[in-house]
Amino acid sequence: MKISATVTLKKEVLDPQGKVVNQTLKNMGYSSVTNVRQGKFFEIEINENNKEKAISMVEEICKKLLTNVVIEDYKINLK
Repeated sequence: MKISATVTLKKEVLDPQGKVVNQTLKNMGYSSVTNVRQGKFFEIEINENNKEKAISMVEEICKKLLTNVVIEDYKINLK
């Protein structure tokens, strides 16, 4: 089973990399781009047939390893 986890900074946390990308896009002529937030994407393969167990395991992995829960949020998607 494949599960993806997308980790992003919380909305209230400053995202300097996103700001740089946003400004660069504006400089390149993409004036309609209003905001960019950067993050991390993980694709995790799990040998588990029970969907709830697999999602629970990835949630635990996100909380313990992939995110800093103080400043980051994560979203899990079943593939």
